[in-house]
Amino acid sequence: MSHRQPSPSPRRRSVLRGSLAVPAALAVPALAGAAPAFALSGRPKAGWGVQAGDVTAHAGLVWVRSDRPARMVVETSATESFRDARRWRGPLLGPDTDFTGTTRLRGLPAGEQIHYRVLLQDPDDPRRTGEPVTGTFRTSPKGRKEGVRFLWSGDIAGQGWGINPDRGGYRVFEEMRRRDPDFFLCSGDTIYADGPIQPSVTLPDGSVWRNVTTEEKSKVAESLTEFRGAFRYNLLDENLRRFNAQVPSIVQWDDHEVRNNWYPGQILDDARYTEKDVNVLARRSVRAFSEYFPVSTLPPGDEDGRMYRVLRHGPLLDVFVLDMRSYRNANSPNRQSDDTTGILGARQLTWLKRELSRSRAVWKVIASDMPLGLVVPDGRTNFEAVAQGDPGAPLGRELQIAELLRHIKHRKITGTLWLTADVHYTSAQHYDPSRAAFQDFAPFWEFVSGPLAAGGFPATKLDGTFGPEQKFVKAPSRANTSPAETPQYFGEVDIDGDSGELTVRLRQEGGGVLFTQALRPGRVGQ
Repeated sequence: MSHRQPSPSPRRRSVLRGSLAVPAALAVPALAGAAPAFALSGRPKAGWGVQAGDVTAHAGLVWVRSDRPARMVVETSATESFRDARRWRGPLLGPDTDFTGTTRLRGLPAGEQIHYRVLLQDPDDPRRTGEPVTGTFRTSPKGRKEGVRFLWSGDIAGQGWGINPDRGGYRVFEEMRRRDPDFFLCSGDTIYADGPIQPSVTLPDGSVWRNVTTEEKSKVAESLTEFRGAFRYNLLDENLRRFNAQVPSIVQWDDHEVRNNWYPGQILDDARYTEKDVNVLARRSVRAFSEYFPVSTLPPGDEDGRMYRVLRHGPLLDVFVLDMRSYRNANSPNRQSDDTTGILGARQLTWLKRELSRSRAVWKVIASDMPLGLVVPDGRTNFEAVAQGDPGAPLGRELQIAELLRHIKHRKITGTLWLTADVHYTSAQHYDPSRAAFQDFAPFWEFVSGPLAAGGFPATKLDGTFGPEQKFVKAPSRANTSPAETPQYFGEVDIDGDSGELTVRLRQEGGGVLFTQALRPGRVGQ
């Protein structure tokens, strides 16, 4: 198999010089405020960096945040000199969007390195612009010869483990940046809105973990201002800002964007919250999410506000981004014999079956924000994910997954695999009907990675309904081990352009490959 070298290409490396340099996390206290001041002198500034998202062959989204009201302008070019640049007039950034904005780029050339820079114009005098902030991304290829490489993981700033200046912040993002992936799939828990960040935490050995702190992250997020502050917190990290400027993302959400283990209609029994209606909290969170991540199916790009979508990355890969949070039924013992709502909702399940059937990509990655066969409890009797520990015939939310797996088999849909995070350890499960109580499906793999910057947790039990066999697992032996004690994890997927073979590598912070699995194309099951 032929693989591109993981170090940054000259085109990628060169864009990191000059205007991409930004201050370290502790050097930007002015950025930590809830909203920019209106009495600032000088020109607009974009101290939060730039990021690109939902990039396809001919389109992509570019994001920025200003320190004051400004007009967003994006210039793109085939070269870092920005010769023959194309200009895109973006939105006016103001308090309605927390001074953030996204500009959709269309008509881009396929399979090319796109250099972009964002200019912020004074709305009263367009000739006054701030210093441009630059970034880059590759559009999806028309052909398959170059292959595809991407990373995935999730779980950022969880369990009180925030940006630690003594460790150099979120170092794992710099390590991932050096892998030079085509994109990054963030599998949810992009923030911990329910997890306050304290100035320090004493570790079991007596040493002290120090956090960068902000006012909004000192309590659970309830107001829109607090949710915005929670999303903004991670951008204080220089490693993440540099990563965002080089690697486009596909982002999904899970529970901690709102509150641990939430579901629609839930009324909270939690003394930390004055707002008890989780639907109100979710609306505020998704608004802040859409302001701080470039997602093509959220406003302003799509008024329906869907988190689920499919991103097509040339002939080798389609990525199906699921939303297992917004349409689920209430967490329960999960043993219903009839369940049409399940964890996806009926409409999303219909969409997923239809789009999988239409896909002509060699590989169909199902980006799931929760695992299938790992038992994730919610209290003493209820369950949070799909499985509930009963190894027999499908019950509860398993019924929807059984319907989907049956559809994949009977429609002879080849090349499916599942990627997820959520459980704060890394593992690989192979599902096979010969080991399962439910047998009307083709074998498939599920790979788990994460966290990126959160506590580590012990491995959970497997549910035998779909016949999982755990081929690899690495997890701590106790709950909530700090990133100083447990390596952070991310996964890498490499698709060879010549053979079409897909290789998954589970990695840990520090560069080690923990587990490798190669999959051959053209099969209904592996």
